[in-house]
Amino acid sequence: MLQAIGHILPIALAVALSSVPLMATIVILLSPKRESAAPYLIGWVLGMAALVFICTISTQAVPTPRSSRQPDTAVGVAEMLVGAALIVIGIVSWRRARKNPVEGMPAWLGKLDSIGPWSAFGLGVALNIRPKEILLALAAGLAVRGAGLSAAEAAIVILVYTIIGASTVGVPVIATLVDAKGMQPKLVATKEWLSRNNRVVTALILLMVGVFIIGSGLARL
Repeated sequence: MLQAIGHILPIALAVALSSVPLMATIVILLSPKRESAAPYLIGWVLGMAALVFICTISTQAVPTPRSSRQPDTAVGVAEMLVGAALIVIGIVSWRRARKNPVEGMPAWLGKLDSIGPWSAFGLGVALNIRPKEILLALAAGLAVRGAGLSAAEAAIVILVYTIIGASTVGVPVIATLVDAKGMQPKLVATKEWLSRNNRVVTALILLMVGVFIIGSGLARL
C-alpha cells in the first residue's frame, strides 16, 4: 500500500496545483459571497473523491498477471496512454500560452462574485469533470490496480489522494473563514500571480506528471 501511496503522490500534487479550481476559490473568497466558499470546497472534495473512486472501479477491468514475476503489461500500457494524453494537453496549453500570452483570469471567473451556495457546490463538483482531472484520476486508479490492493487499502489510497488533491483549495478556504482580514492580502497577491502564470504552470505540471506516469508504465513492462 505504501508503494501505491508513493505512486499517487505526484498525481495528487498535480491535481492540487490545478490553477482553475484555485482561481475560482480565490475569486469567491474575495467576493461579497465569501460564505459560498465552504459549499464550493465540499463540492470539490466530493466530486474528486467520487471521480477517483469511479476510475478505480473502472480500472479493475484491466487484466493483471497471475504471478508477480510476470510483467504487468496491460496496466503499464494503460499508464503510458494516460501519460501521453497528459503530455499532449500540456503541450497544447504551452503553445496557447506562447501564442496568446494574455494575462488575467478566464472571463467566466469574474461572474463568481455573486455565486450562491448551491451554485458554488455545483461548480466544485463540475470542475472535476474536465479532461485533465479525469486523466489524473485514471492514473491514480491504475496505480491502485497495479498494486493489487484490498478494498480497505484502496480506500485509504483514495483518501490520501483526495486530501492532497483538495489541500490547495481547502487551506485558503479554512484560513479565510478563520481570519478573513489577514488572508486578504495573500489572496490578492496569489490571484495576481496566477493571472500572469497560470497557463505556463499548468503546462509544466502536466508535462512533468505525464512523463512520470509514462515512466511508471514502462517500469511495469
